[in-house]
This record gives sequence, C-alpha cells and structure tokens, in this order.
Amino acid sequence: MIELHDVAYRYGGSALFAQVSLTLTPGSFHFLTGPSGAGKTTLLRLCYGDLQTSNGEVRLFDRPVQAMTRDEIAMMRRRVGVVHQDCAFIDHLSIAENIALPLTVAGRYDMLDNLTDLLGWVGLGRQANQLPSELSGGERQRAALARAVIMSPDVIIADEPTGNVDWEMSQRLLTLLIELNKMGKTIFIATHDLHLIRAAKSQVQARVLRLKSGQLVQAGADL
Repeated sequence: MIELHDVAYRYGGSALFAQVSLTLTPGSFHFLTGPSGAGKTTLLRLCYGDLQTSNGEVRLFDRPVQAMTRDEIAMMRRRVGVVHQDCAFIDHLSIAENIALPLTVAGRYDMLDNLTDLLGWVGLGRQANQLPSELSGGERQRAALARAVIMSPDVIIADEPTGNVDWEMSQRLLTLLIELNKMGKTIFIATHDLHLIRAAKSQVQARVLRLKSGQLVQAGADL
C-alpha cells in the first residue's frame, strides 16, 4: 500500500535520515518512535506524499510519488486519513462541519449520511454543533480522528495522537484505532508514549519501529 525504498531526506543542508525502507501492508499496525528531532513527522509526511524525498523512492498504492502530478497525489491521498499533531480546525465551523469538510471538498455528499454514526462512534454526538474552541483536548483529538476516517481511507496515519491528553483518553483513542485496524485498515502511529505502545501490543499485533541517528530499525522486544 505504502512503500519507502532507500529513502533519504535532507533538511538544512544535512541528512535527517538516509536509506530508510518501510512497507505498510494492508491491515497492518505500526508504531514509529524515536527521540525528538529524529524526523518522525517528516517520515509520516513522506508516507502520504506531502514531502518529496531527497533520494530513494516512495510508492503510494503501487505508484511512485515522484512520477505523479500534484492533482494525482491529492486524489491518492483521499485513501489516506491523517491525524495531525496540532488538530487544526476552522474556528467558525461547527465540529460536525469540520469533520465533514473532506467530503464537501471532494463533492462526496452521498457519504454525509454517515456523519451522525461517525460522531456517535467517537463519542461526539452531543457536541456536533459546538465550535472547536468549546471542545476539550480529548474531544478535539477524537474529532480529528473522525475527520481523518470520514472518507473511509485504507490507511490511517496519526502523528502523536495522544500527546496532549490524559491516560484515560489515550486508551479511548487507542481503542478506536484498534477497532479501525480490525476493520482492515492499516494504522501507522508516531508516538513517544511507550506505555501506549505496550497497551496496544497486548491487544493487537503491532510492529514497533525506531527512528534514531538517521536510521529506521525495528525496536527490541523490551517495548
């Protein structure tokens, strides 16, 4: 589904990482960990075509990103739901309108009937008409996840989705992501929270990768 072959990325004149290879297969569950500044967010952005590599190849659904036009990448990215670290929303739109935005932009009004069920699934049915500023941190994270999956993508990529919430909310978000994985979705999560990784590994078969010193390696069993 998503493949990186000997990928390198340079930033500020030096290599952030090099010779990174990764394959996200259908229905797999992956964690990406590593120290701050190692390039986790950059690696995620390469996985959905938001950045171009300095060297190597990225393939999205069997097509090389380097050979695709901007419009083709945009169309391909409809198959990838992204939960960004900052959970940015349009302030003057209700949370339901924010979640539905990918559908309205794509002209997929036929899928709007699923919005009520999706809001209920993430536990935001009562908050549908509230503005983003009225939501708690955990509610914003769940809204961001709902927005990422409303187009029924094949892959969900999440950048520190539990970074600003308490442990109880982290567990709730993890449960939602595991449910998506059991529905056949591929999950790729960047996180520094080793407790979250351990909790997930007791519930789902997850591969843990570590990005450190410019290299991507499989983390040890101690996680």
